[in-house]
Amino acid sequence: MNKAVFTVMASIAIGIYLMQKAEIHLPEFLNNYLNDLLCLPLVLGGISFAIRRLKKDASFKFPLFSILLMATYYSIYFEYYLPNNNQRYTSDWIDVFLYFSGAIGFYCYEKIQLRKFEAVTIKRI
Repeated sequence: MNKAVFTVMASIAIGIYLMQKAEIHLPEFLNNYLNDLLCLPLVLGGISFAIRRLKKDASFKFPLFSILLMATYYSIYFEYYLPNNNQRYTSDWIDVFLYFSGAIGFYCYEKIQLRKFEAVTIKRI
């Protein structure tokens, strides 16, 4: 994920969070669901950035299995475990759908970016 896309997504997520804390009325989708959609692309994008830097491998990408495993983990933890163990959290199956949608969106975006990276690398050779 490139820095500009990551920054825009993170800014949107932080903006929604701050507006919620300030008790500003937001449309239902923005208030309840957009951050769930952005969650995994932001987490996976941050982890990918760190791995690429540490390994010095600009072409690193997560395998689809790892991305789906992360979505499964978030779904179980935030939509099953926490609601059963903490009154602050509620279970919502739409969130599960959004975690997986964000994860698949991240995978597709990364695949497109990798193809562009490979095309540029081949042209340089």
